[in-house]
Amino acid sequence: MNTPRPTLRLGDLSVGFIHSLSDAVRSYGHDPALMLEQYGLTAARLGQAGARLSIPRYMHLGHAAIALTGQPGLGLRMGRLSRLPQLGLAGVTAAQAPTVREAARTLLRFEPLYASNYRGQSVFEEDAEGAWLNFYSISPYNAYNRFVVDSVFSGWLAQLSAVAGQALKAQRIEIECAAPDYAGDYAPLSEQSIVFDASANRLRLERACLQLPNPAHCPGTFDHLQQLCEQELERLTRTRSLRERIIGLLGPLLNGGREPDLEAVAALLKLPTWTLRRKLSDEGTRFRDILNDTRRDLAMAYIRDTELAFGEIAYLLGFASAEAFQRAFKRWSGQTPGEFRRHQRQSAR
Repeated sequence: MNTPRPTLRLGDLSVGFIHSLSDAVRSYGHDPALMLEQYGLTAARLGQAGARLSIPRYMHLGHAAIALTGQPGLGLRMGRLSRLPQLGLAGVTAAQAPTVREAARTLLRFEPLYASNYRGQSVFEEDAEGAWLNFYSISPYNAYNRFVVDSVFSGWLAQLSAVAGQALKAQRIEIECAAPDYAGDYAPLSEQSIVFDASANRLRLERACLQLPNPAHCPGTFDHLQQLCEQELERLTRTRSLRERIIGLLGPLLNGGREPDLEAVAALLKLPTWTLRRKLSDEGTRFRDILNDTRRDLAMAYIRDTELAFGEIAYLLGFASAEAFQRAFKRWSGQTPGEFRRHQRQSAR
């Protein structure tokens, strides 16, 4: 049977993250060499400029590292051991920022240079009293997803502490998932108790913390590095068609039984609905076609590359029920999700 091949990726990230993961594994007395070799992460690969690792591969690697160390809170240790240069150009630029505020803003603005996920992008949101560093939703949660959130929040604080030249704590941290067994290990990260089962993943820094200066700041160097980041970000996005831009927006909107509509996407693109409809027509497509193709390709990627239950995949793709998802998948591929997953696993042997 000729099954349509997925054309979308769940995302990828710089292999620089593997350095801090390896350091975390070593810190618990284990050698990560064999584990890295199994995933093709040789010294040459880790030293390759611009090398990226797919999200599914990183997911399997994260699970393997947690199993090897026996530490479900491994992400917290990984974050503490992370260093800004491991984030490439964006990290080096943040290391030259004048203040903690500008370093945080730089890390989140240029996140696509070192990590991308169809589920969303981190956002810096400032107010008069401080700022939230918002990490996007990656529910439903398992050991790997918790590992990711742990490493991100712990990493942000470690990286910004390096900029300030002193240890920083968040004023408040909110995490979507339920409190894990190792919840006490979060205490060094925040002045307040961690809020679990929250409505979002976010970390708050108070104004005094944001204003802390960077002793290593060099204005000319920072400005030059910022220009390079802007150029690289523009290079990544300038060739994208309107269809590709819409696909990039659909990921965060596909969640929890909600189906995105043309109006919501038009608002994000800052276009009148009728203008967006006309532009899509000029490209020979319709919003409904893009939505269906995106759901199909993401469904195939999830079934092929993850162990998520079909009900969880239905939730992530905005279907009202697992049954509705299974009917749609059979229509797309001629196979049930279970048949497709078995076929993919057999073909990979």
